[in-house]
Amino acid sequence: MDLTNELILISSLAFLVSILASLVGQRLGMPVLLVFLIIGMLLGEEGPGDIHFDDVQATHLVGSLALAIILFDGGMATSVQSFRVGLKPALGLATLGVLITSALTGLFATQLLGLSLLEGLLLAAIVGSTDAAAVFSLLRARGLELKERVKATLEIESGSNDPMAIFLTLVLMELILAPQDNLGAALALAFIQQMGLGAVLGLLGGYAIVWLVNHLDLPPGLHPIAVLSMGLSLFGLVAILDGSGFLAIYLAGLVVGNRPLKGRRYIGRFHDGLARLAQIGMFLVLGLLVTPSELLPVALDALLFAALLSFVARPLAVWLCLLPFGFPWREQVFIAWVGLRGSVPIVLALFPLLAGMEQAHVYFNIVFFVVLLSLIGQGWTIPLLARWLGLELPPRTQKVERLEIDLPGERELELVGYELVASSPLVAARRPFPRLPPSARPVAQLRQRELLDQIDWEDLRAGDQLLLIVDPAELEVLDRLLAPTETPDHLSDQAFFGEFVLNGEARLGDVANAYGLAVREQERDLTLDAFLRDRLETQVVVGDRLDMQHVQLVIRRTAGSRILKVGLKLKRTR
Repeated sequence: MDLTNELILISSLAFLVSILASLVGQRLGMPVLLVFLIIGMLLGEEGPGDIHFDDVQATHLVGSLALAIILFDGGMATSVQSFRVGLKPALGLATLGVLITSALTGLFATQLLGLSLLEGLLLAAIVGSTDAAAVFSLLRARGLELKERVKATLEIESGSNDPMAIFLTLVLMELILAPQDNLGAALALAFIQQMGLGAVLGLLGGYAIVWLVNHLDLPPGLHPIAVLSMGLSLFGLVAILDGSGFLAIYLAGLVVGNRPLKGRRYIGRFHDGLARLAQIGMFLVLGLLVTPSELLPVALDALLFAALLSFVARPLAVWLCLLPFGFPWREQVFIAWVGLRGSVPIVLALFPLLAGMEQAHVYFNIVFFVVLLSLIGQGWTIPLLARWLGLELPPRTQKVERLEIDLPGERELELVGYELVASSPLVAARRPFPRLPPSARPVAQLRQRELLDQIDWEDLRAGDQLLLIVDPAELEVLDRLLAPTETPDHLSDQAFFGEFVLNGEARLGDVANAYGLAVREQERDLTLDAFLRDRLETQVVVGDRLDMQHVQLVIRRTAGSRILKVGLKLKRTR
């Protein structure tokens, strides 16, 4: 009885300390997942906590369950609209990219560590994929607003390449433990079974979850629990059928997050919090399992392995996979650097331990050290690199109070609350009767906690609170009108997009005449939309820019593949 109470107290305190420490870590720019990992090590047998924990099976269970929850939440948070620019390159990175990375690092591991070819490839496959938990956590925690092409590619890749790494790890383990003659056929059959079952059952399961939630008369508080239960049931079923449960639950989350769904806001908040809890628990347990003193003997080997992975294998794989899609070199450099290793490689390193393989402890310690180096070196430098490469965008949405409204017919609307400050655009501009988005309807205005009889558009003041109902698709436009602007100077609209705003349908010849630009005669009748899409030679996104003599054209707003607004930025002359 006392042991039970002690376990409850210790585990709850560990979670609380981790959460508080993560706040300090964020202020220092430290990756949050690194904080959890370090706390787990401090709680372990060689730290002040002195907790002796070596249960590999329990760690595998916790890690697999946490990864399933994180991937499910990551799928729900990924918009299918991002597939326009991110799906094809991300799938290339998630399949061919993992193969290239694993092959290069595997050959290096064979020479460095004196392993057999299959053993070297196994170690490389374990660290071959980027980690969804690390990528989702770092990109969201830092509040980075990246160019859509970069963000979409990274998020889709990190959510979809885990199954490939798991597939390679399991197949290579089988080949080491029980060699087969017909290697090619065995690999092809296993790949089709794992990925095929995962993809088909994941998509079907996602639509089934949406249908059930929308047609079952459940209390609102049970919606999130029902969705979680069905998602994990799908994960377990596909895994039992020898398919990729991780691919299935990610795709199911993708369907659930992009279909009309009752209680979406409650479901989203619940799963976001649960995914954060899963990250904390998983990294604490992984930190507990490792013995820090065993990392020192493999430190040099792991450092060389990580250097090859980060500076040779990953960049080369990114360059080859993105070559057909016209990614600018700056974006390729960033995507290559954000190949973060996190919990997935450590969980995969448990497989050889569970199988009792001879080199299992060496694999685990090297992988753990590589993950530490990745979180420290890459995780700490992401915001600086994004700014240096010019990939940051002005923030499109602000942190405001939102409440989902469920209406018959599954029409999604949100009640949004804004507390105005002096920097709120409508307060600063003093514009009466603003042009609100078509779906927006004012509900109430509060001033000094008093409810006004009507909205006083002509005298909006700092401290006023406005409540409006709006379609979620138009929240970005509403935020630009009412949310306070707290962006750095280099990300202000004028500094980023330029001094003038042009329509995408404007003729290039007219723009050239107005701003003294020299353009080819055959291009003068082109619209800015057609001209920029032709010159940039890639799927255009907000933030793409083209230099033209003394001006720079910056894409400001798009709709699908069409360019609606273009910023014109005058270059500084010395």
